[in-house]
Amino acid sequence: MLLGIDLGGTTIKAGIVNDNGSIILQDFCATNVQLGFEHIVNDITGLVNNLLAKADMNINNIQSIGIGIPGLTDSKTGNVIYCTNLAWENVPLAERLQARFGIPVNIENDATVAALAESLFGSTKGVPNSVFLTLGTGIGGGIIINGKVYSGSHGAGSEIGHMIVGENFYSCNCGKNGCLETFASATAINKYAAQLIKEGRTNTTLIEMCKGNTDYISARMVFDAAKSGDEVAIEVVTRMVKYLSIGIINIYNMLDPDVITLGGGVAKAGQYLLDLVKKQTEKYVFNANVKYGDITLAQLGNEAGIIGAAFLGR
Repeated sequence: MLLGIDLGGTTIKAGIVNDNGSIILQDFCATNVQLGFEHIVNDITGLVNNLLAKADMNINNIQSIGIGIPGLTDSKTGNVIYCTNLAWENVPLAERLQARFGIPVNIENDATVAALAESLFGSTKGVPNSVFLTLGTGIGGGIIINGKVYSGSHGAGSEIGHMIVGENFYSCNCGKNGCLETFASATAINKYAAQLIKEGRTNTTLIEMCKGNTDYISARMVFDAAKSGDEVAIEVVTRMVKYLSIGIINIYNMLDPDVITLGGGVAKAGQYLLDLVKKQTEKYVFNANVKYGDITLAQLGNEAGIIGAAFLGR
């Protein structure tokens, strides 16, 4: 058995996973960021012990523990280099937990572990080279090359959301302007819709949908309105798709993967989004004689984080 932990900014999820990639038991607790690193280590320890007790197992039944982190990691040392959501910098997470449990503990970026899960059991299963994009509050990326996780020489090789694709009306949380995630994430969609309304584009059903408070606009609202023919929503979606497609074609031109798969909350727009992205991406192909890989939707949903983390030890 393996044990995977999906460590998020608001929730810690943990699960016991079998060799077939099925979660046989899982549990969760809140991420008490304000209480600091040691408290979160204690909460993870408690989750693991609770799972083992519920499954009537002991730690010797677990081959390894894997953890997905929403930030930069050093998989060799097991340190979290930087994680803004947790206010962590250079913390020895793997070492601390390995000392408590006495079995191998592996850490990786959360989007990377999701990419690994999709590669083993989901949308990119059976292909050697793939890229996973998680479209949520920001944009995360995971790269699989020859069936193995690729994170670069310094742990920052999959920060696709911070690829610079243009100039924008607001800057990224990282402090830079023009990051892909400021154009193609849920946050980007919401901000651009609100900006258009602020500029006087009031002939839109989005105002009614958010009850007049543009702070409550969501990506789902925008996609629902666009599907119904709302011109403002269509403009927002068209802009998002344009820049997402620029990011995708850049990935293809650099890495030439077999498949790029889209996950996260924004990808719940499903086939509607996928069709638009495929059509737009075709416009940026630099040579008609080159066969580009496919673009698909991720299959494992919220379970990808636990499954992928569990299999880091493999």
